Amino acid sequence: MRRGTTIYLYELAWILPSIAIPVGMLVALIVTAFGAGIHVPGDEGRVDPTKLAVTSPFDQPGVFEVGPGRYEARMVAGTWFFAPNEIRVPAGSTVTFVATSKDVVHGLFIPKVNVNVMLLPGWVARVVARFDRPGEYPFLCHEYCGIAHHTMWGKVIVEPRS
Repeated sequence: MRRGTTIYLYELAWILPSIAIPVGMLVALIVTAFGAGIHVPGDEGRVDPTKLAVTSPFDQPGVFEVGPGRYEARMVAGTWFFAPNEIRVPAGSTVTFVATSKDVVHGLFIPKVNVNVMLLPGWVARVVARFDRPGEYPFLCHEYCGIAHHTMWGKVIVEPRS
């Protein structure tokens, strides 16, 4: 009787982790996908990546005020740059980033404001962030895009409201 109980405990010691590990991975995947705000481009539209210079809104990259305290940052990522690479908004602003890539897979990552999106050639990505505190918020490419990947960065400058 005792020997059977010991074998049962050893089996249980293997069964529980073999169930807990996949369940833990599934929970991590769900939290990352929905809670952490990591996004892949949605169904915002497609553009021809070879014609971005003549395709609205990417023919005029920059920051545009679309309402009181609301801005739209139209961005193009390319090897190895962001256009624009400096964005200025007042504190308390909500910024909608509308971005795409013109050549290879890039990423747009802004720590502290929950912006983390892949930029695929021709796919339009849209993500919203709120900037309440004045200061500089660096953004960078988080998808390896070639030998000068480390030089692909920019910043959001949040200025005190006057």
